[in-house]
Amino acid sequence: MLNPGAPSGFLLVGDHAGDAIPPRLGDLGVGPADRARHIACDLGVAALGRALSVRLDATFISQRYSRLVIDCNRSPDHPQSIVETSDGTSVPGNAGLGDRERVRRRREIFEPYHAAIAAALDARPGRRLVSLHSFTPVMQGQRRPWRLGVLHRDDSPLSRSVLARLRGRLGEAVGDNEPYRMDGDDFTVPHHCDPRGLDYLELEVRQDELAHPDGVAAIAALVADALV
Repeated sequence: MLNPGAPSGFLLVGDHAGDAIPPRLGDLGVGPADRARHIACDLGVAALGRALSVRLDATFISQRYSRLVIDCNRSPDHPQSIVETSDGTSVPGNAGLGDRERVRRRREIFEPYHAAIAAALDARPGRRLVSLHSFTPVMQGQRRPWRLGVLHRDDSPLSRSVLARLRGRLGEAVGDNEPYRMDGDDFTVPHHCDPRGLDYLELEVRQDELAHPDGVAAIAALVADALV
């Protein structure tokens, strides 16, 4: 957690910011080249979260463990909570897991992360959640033209406001529910915001925009201006 107790009305979270694997699991049978891909983490999100934390004086809660261990934006009973294959790469260390190992990962990684988010939101009622993600420039051979994307369920004034401001700067390079749409697979935003009646923003940033420090700084400035 960065900047705990910060005064901002926004809470920043990074479900897939980290790429660590618990030592007891080795490398899950995944080679270093694949562990450096998007299948392991949302590339650039850790740096973006740090930059936004400074600009907004906001708390940033990020998951340090890889989504290959357990996906913190999926319900633990979701079929993709712990994947055996991701974007064509096998994850042998996840094959045929029993209930005991699944429960252990949930208790050691998933639950503490979400408990930290819940505690931060409950400590400052009314704070809005900003969930940070990144996406690949190309997926399944298709180039993605969007530089950023705002994901929502047509129920978020904050999302509409940020989308309008970003499009005022970048035009159609900002996707409206592109390259993904928030749907029933998402866990973090519905789980934390819906019971509390909180507004939210789920932001996707194309990974090449975050590949260098100057790009991270530029995107952080753009997003911070759109939020305030």
